[in-house]
Amino acid sequence: MKIISNSAKQTRKVGAELGWLAKAGDVILLEGGLGVGKTCLAQGIAHGLGIDGYVISPSFVLLREYQGRLPLYHIDFYRLDRIEEVAYLGLDDYLYGGGVCIVEWAEKGLGMLPGEHLLIKMQHIAPAKRKLAFYPEGPRYEEMLSQLKLTRSVARK
Repeated sequence: MKIISNSAKQTRKVGAELGWLAKAGDVILLEGGLGVGKTCLAQGIAHGLGIDGYVISPSFVLLREYQGRLPLYHIDFYRLDRIEEVAYLGLDDYLYGGGVCIVEWAEKGLGMLPGEHLLIKMQHIAPAKRKLAFYPEGPRYEEMLSQLKLTRSVARK
């Protein structure tokens, strides 16, 4: 599934739809270059989880935790240089716990992350335009994408 976003507001809206659909234990992996909107999408997911306040990138602290309908664990691998560093972070309690995990720069630690997840690859296609390509790994994430398609088609009518 692919979605074209024409603004930061639309990217947050897609994220909010994912947040509304999120269940305990969900892992959402984000890939894409600098400034492509990964944190913007994470802000939308947080909003969909009912999190008040502003969600910021955890690039300097690696992990930020927020409380909403479910806990949100916002993880960022940007500053990591080697995949082995992911193993040393001790993230299993977050990745396999009762909250929702969002991992930015997931490509830096893909081999150490759960096999079942929703991968979203983001790329610039114009100054304010982004392409979001969704890759579900596992039945839970195929179901989530089916619900997202349904939610988006109902919203367009």
